[in-house]
Amino acid sequence: MEAKPKPRWKVVAWLIVSQLMALGTLLFWVLVAGLSVMAFDSGQSAQAWLFVGLVWAYPLVPLVLAIAAWIAFAFRKNTLAVVLSTLTFIPPVVLYVFIWAANTFYPLFS
Repeated sequence: MEAKPKPRWKVVAWLIVSQLMALGTLLFWVLVAGLSVMAFDSGQSAQAWLFVGLVWAYPLVPLVLAIAAWIAFAFRKNTLAVVLSTLTFIPPVVLYVFIWAANTFYPLFS
């Protein structure tokens, strides 16, 4: 008797939904990327170049993780595929936590 393979439609659904949401974060990235060059308003510095470089490199994160997730899915590593697809949300979550912390704790130190 052969074991029945588990249905993978939930994994496919999550891969598609999470990657569409990651694509949605790129809409906001366009605005941030355009404004990031204002870091050079006070002149060129290593910090300005680092900031602009990191902002402009952001689209590589969802792209690489999406490709890796689909490769893992093709090799039937469903858990890895779900984790890799979920990791695309780490940069926006870190940004929101940073903004929240800055807004919460700034009045305490000023």
